[in-house]
Amino acid sequence: MGMEFSLGIVLALVATAFVGVKVAGMTYFFGVVVPYIAIFTFLGGFILRILGWARSPVPFRITTTAGQQLSFPWIKQNKLDNPTTTLQTIGRMALEVLLFRSLFRNTKLEMREGPKVSYQLEKWLWLAGLAFHYSFLVIFIRHLRFFLEPVPMPILGLDRADGFLQWGLPGVYLSDMVFVAAVSYLFIRRVIIPQVKYISLPADYFPLFVLLGMGVSGILMRYFIKVDITKVKELAVGLVTFQPVVPEGIGVIFYIHLVLVCTLFAYFPFSKLMHLGGVFLSPTRNLPNDNRIRRHVNPWNYPVKTHTYAEYEDHFREKMIEAGLPVDKE
Repeated sequence: MGMEFSLGIVLALVATAFVGVKVAGMTYFFGVVVPYIAIFTFLGGFILRILGWARSPVPFRITTTAGQQLSFPWIKQNKLDNPTTTLQTIGRMALEVLLFRSLFRNTKLEMREGPKVSYQLEKWLWLAGLAFHYSFLVIFIRHLRFFLEPVPMPILGLDRADGFLQWGLPGVYLSDMVFVAAVSYLFIRRVIIPQVKYISLPADYFPLFVLLGMGVSGILMRYFIKVDITKVKELAVGLVTFQPVVPEGIGVIFYIHLVLVCTLFAYFPFSKLMHLGGVFLSPTRNLPNDNRIRRHVNPWNYPVKTHTYAEYEDHFREKMIEAGLPVDKE
């Protein structure tokens, strides 16, 4: 039910953009108003979520560990899975952010005949996740050429490197193919694996359908339904300079693509996609495990009246002696 509901919302968004532009001629609304609403929602929501996490008190280390802690000199420490210094923690975070190290080590459990428990590495999930994120990053950087004039050389170089496959005109972008393949794999995996499908919610399917829609509409614009790139850039530059202009004749497929992109931006801060910012503020990852090396005092502690054992014994000494309980002072 969650998959059908999410797919219905995405199809409704596509239909709204099509009817709004093709029939009602609302090019200014979908080309200017919707992008501004989306970007301000993204920025405001992103900042609020980060500030909310930053205000959360973390009075002691709660580091997730998966290796040997620093102890005796003759016992080898696992410096990446159980860091004790800031540099080691940065190394752990870098591997997590850039290479998804924890996902690389992920395993799945299966019951086989016997009965017998079997553990297998989930390398395909790690590879698809890595391919999706890096292809999306390349596509995002490539699209900056629509907003900048002149276009910086690094972006032009990345654009040429990504489109080196000359199967025709225009050249095929490798990142487009990888992006669609990776998102399709993540969707198919969520559908065909019973355990994953059982725990999947509309919030899991919706971003996948939006991403697939973005990828397919982008490919259609580049290879099948041509749009005027000059007019698209004129619109993009007008948006970033706060001097919006909506050229005539861009094409409805572009507005469908733009609405899906804006939907992703507006939805981003309120979804699971916020792991983009949350990973850097995760106390289970970004703190060294030095609980046994240095004492951590809770800065939020307030004075509490304590009752020591000596005071307790002074209060109940006679009764303790009568009951035959040992006391420190006779």
